Amino acid sequence: MKNASIIGATGFGGLGLIEIILRHPHLKIKQLIARKDAGRPISEVYPHLKGFCDMPVQTPEETAYDGVDIAFFSTPDRAGMTMINEFFDRGIRVIDFSGDFRFHSVEEYSVYARNKGMDDRHLAPERLPETVYGLPEKYADKIKTARIVGNSGCFAIAMTLGLLPAVESGLLSSGTIVCDGKSGVSGAGKSSGEANLYPQRHENVNTYREGKHQHLVEVENVLNDGRASGIKVLFVPQVIPLNRGILMTSYLDIQNGHDTASVLKLYRDFYRGKPFVVITDKSPNTADVRGSNRCLIRPLVDERTGKLLVVSAIDNLVKGQAGNAVQCANLMLGFDETAGLNVPAFYP
Repeated sequence: MKNASIIGATGFGGLGLIEIILRHPHLKIKQLIARKDAGRPISEVYPHLKGFCDMPVQTPEETAYDGVDIAFFSTPDRAGMTMINEFFDRGIRVIDFSGDFRFHSVEEYSVYARNKGMDDRHLAPERLPETVYGLPEKYADKIKTARIVGNSGCFAIAMTLGLLPAVESGLLSSGTIVCDGKSGVSGAGKSSGEANLYPQRHENVNTYREGKHQHLVEVENVLNDGRASGIKVLFVPQVIPLNRGILMTSYLDIQNGHDTASVLKLYRDFYRGKPFVVITDKSPNTADVRGSNRCLIRPLVDERTGKLLVVSAIDNLVKGQAGNAVQCANLMLGFDETAGLNVPAFYP
């Protein structure tokens, strides 16, 4: 049995980790850390945990390191980079949920930070060469030996998993891909701001950060990994009045001679042996993946225009956050990749 510390335990990401680790056969929670609600049992913060997890939430100053095998930083941007050395120097593996460690250079991080309107100075630049991007479906071998993993962004996972087979097979015929992503409100986190208050979000949809969303940097990094050609993505994110879930629709120009049947085979062959990617010929629903670590992908060639449409659906709080992090942790700690995660979506 391995021990995990959760830093940022009272946010949605921390909650997701708690719920998954409680059913994990080889991982247990050693400590819950957060500034907010410190001193209270976690089951007072989230009453549905009563009797399942009643551990107290402790302050960052009370962080214990002895006996910890892995630490999850379910923290906002720039928090992880201030804490990383305390864990790294003790040999504790870290998975960070923010954008702090999704990049290998300060230049890439700076673009990400500026897109979010943040300070673009990285406070632990010496650790960036140590990081591995947390996308198990592509970087599993690197994740196994990583000391720092930058957990993929939720929009980024939905985009990248939908696009990788077309890009890596040479199916793509041009360098620009158009992506339209719709996310539930929980993607903004527990402190989501005035724009996501119920009266302003209910029956309301809007776009934001059109063409300059922070996840673009990591998506283009993965798609261009090992390729000389510069693939670009035009991404238009939208927030919809939904608790959880992402539906991503991507539009690609592809080589001639392909139809839906051939592309379906290509996608199924590409993801053979990947336990959490399901290729379907049906229209995906976010309800099909709610509460699960699955990514549901439908590729479709439009006969009239010849374009490839790829629809992908994930739960932004599971495959888009805590579930993907545990999947990475399983690889890092030598467990079966599906440990604690092989559950169906909850429905309705």
